[in-house]
Amino acid sequence: MFSQKTLWGSLIALVVLAGTSGITLAEMPAHSSEQSSQFQRIEQPLGLKVGVAIAGLALIGLELWWFLLYKSPDS
Repeated sequence: MFSQKTLWGSLIALVVLAGTSGITLAEMPAHSSEQSSQFQRIEQPLGLKVGVAIAGLALIGLELWWFLLYKSPDS
């Protein structure tokens, strides 16, 4: 169905696109007139952010492997 080269290329492209758009949105300055006292920004450690991102990518990889690449022993 899919070659491994195509699958890895798609995953890398997805990570690059998601990573660059996330950084761009996160670094946009907030206008003081648009800020509300309803929400308060909570700074998270970089290690936590990286850990959550890696765990998410690992789960996505596991799902792709399970549904696209796994061959049951019966077949």
